[in-house]
Amino acid sequence: MQRDFIWLWVYEIGFAADNSRTLNVDSTAMTLPMSDPTAWATAMNNLGMAPLGIAGQPILPDFDPALGMMTGIPPITPMMPGLGIVPPPIPPDMPVVKEIIHCKSCTLFPPNPNLPPPATRERPPGCKTVFVGGLPENGTEQIIVEMFEQCGEIIAIRKSKKNFCHIRFAEEYMVDKALYLSGYRIRLGSSTDKKDTGRLHVDFAQARDDLYEWECKQRMLAREERHRRRMEEERLRPPSPPPVVHYSDHECSVVAEKLKDDSKFSEAVQTLLTWIERGEVNRRSANNFYSMIQSANSHVRRLVNEKASHEKDMEEAKEKFKQALSGILIQFEQIVAVYHSASKQKAWDHFTKAQRKNISVWCKQAEEIRNIHNDELMGIRREEEMEMSDDEIEETTETKETEESALVSQAEALKEENDSLRWQLDAYRNEVELLKQEQGKAPKEDDPNKEQQLKLLQQALQGMQQHLLKVQEEYKRKEAELEKVKDDKLQMEKMLENLKEKESCASVLCTSSQDSDYPLEKTLNSSPIKSERDILLVGIISTFLHVHPFGASIEYICSYLHRLDNKICTSDVESLMSKLQHTFRQEMTGVGASLEKRWKFCGFEGLKLT
Repeated sequence: MQRDFIWLWVYEIGFAADNSRTLNVDSTAMTLPMSDPTAWATAMNNLGMAPLGIAGQPILPDFDPALGMMTGIPPITPMMPGLGIVPPPIPPDMPVVKEIIHCKSCTLFPPNPNLPPPATRERPPGCKTVFVGGLPENGTEQIIVEMFEQCGEIIAIRKSKKNFCHIRFAEEYMVDKALYLSGYRIRLGSSTDKKDTGRLHVDFAQARDDLYEWECKQRMLAREERHRRRMEEERLRPPSPPPVVHYSDHECSVVAEKLKDDSKFSEAVQTLLTWIERGEVNRRSANNFYSMIQSANSHVRRLVNEKASHEKDMEEAKEKFKQALSGILIQFEQIVAVYHSASKQKAWDHFTKAQRKNISVWCKQAEEIRNIHNDELMGIRREEEMEMSDDEIEETTETKETEESALVSQAEALKEENDSLRWQLDAYRNEVELLKQEQGKAPKEDDPNKEQQLKLLQQALQGMQQHLLKVQEEYKRKEAELEKVKDDKLQMEKMLENLKEKESCASVLCTSSQDSDYPLEKTLNSSPIKSERDILLVGIISTFLHVHPFGASIEYICSYLHRLDNKICTSDVESLMSKLQHTFRQEMTGVGASLEKRWKFCGFEGLKLT
């Protein structure tokens, strides 16, 4: 059986006499038979190295025993120059493997890797000095230099007689290299005498020189940082405005020319303001300053025109936005109409379940977005109406200064109400025609209901016509009153020309005539029905409730209205019906849990009351 051998190579670090770092590699071939594994493990533990493996063949097949290294690869040690301050990081659960270090006069043996690392104190700021304890009694300063000069340039050594010393290095990173030697056992030559051996303990030391240099360095860095920040602030600071020149005739003519130029007006006005605040105005220069102030005043009209042009641009932009939003709403309405038409029975049955679900989701999303845009557009229109109403209020407050203008405004209000009633009557006629067309298309089974609805609409139309006739009569009466008041005013003016002492009586008559006309105007303007849409809703709800003589709940009424227009709001319908107390009445029906609020049509009773 072939004998198994293991080659163990230890790399050593040596230093030349001129303190230059050189790397000497000594190779020692150790042959241990595999029949004694205990001796192998003991030797590896004594050297502070964990066994890599045991096999019948050599561990490194390309290893050359004559060279003491792998072919083409140089040996690597943690203390090799150029590898950094400390060895590469090692996992905490794996012990650090340290090598034997041979110096000229001594030898350093590594500690047991299974032992915990030596304790160190907190590192002082700017530390360049280390404390070295556990030195042999026969150790000299030259031996200390041999051990620690491989860590870096040594500036000073202060050795004590009690087997310790302080070493000050040139740089801070050299202290970390010196701490690597903490825990090593030192032996001078080949002697085993107690005075020639010891265990090194390297730790941070606190020195006043190190602290002073560190504070000087920190102050220098702080000065550099403040200088850098100051330069950055000066770079970002806006340039200072140029100083205002002193007043003179030449500078006055220059500023006067700049005041006439729109682009240089701001600069010239600032100069003029500074001169006035300095007290440059006197009897000799007053005319020059007056002319400059006059030039500044001429820019007021330009600024007003610029403001007006900007307001015009803003109005155009608002109008453009409103038009674009209305176009978007039209497209949303078309999309929602497509969804509703697809949801009808003749097309809905041909879609799959997943397709129906998607169509329903899309329809809800489109309706929500449409309602949001519609509310936004209505808000814009409401704001415009409020602005217009404010303007009208201002105009009316101005026109109410005279009696004739107040009467004219009353006549115009009556004309507008007359026109609105005519439009409402036309809308009811169109509704009746639509119902007639639907009645012709509907099956014969629904004829009684349609006839009843038609009768109700005809009755509502008759009521509206009677109301319209009353309003027309009232309008004619107001016109007659207006003509009479005009005649009275002419007569009173003639009387005022002839008899000035009767002016107070005439004013009392005018005020009494105004007071007699205002209540009627208020009653006309306080009508609960504000638009044509409300009139249509009243007609349709009256027809619906007439068909249901026992009344109907607000939800039932709104469900019927939603078939005609899904934008109708329940709260608006209920508020409209509550305002018309002579047309609709709310009653409580049922007992206990079946208690319910129902609306009933009482329009015929209201006609009798009115």
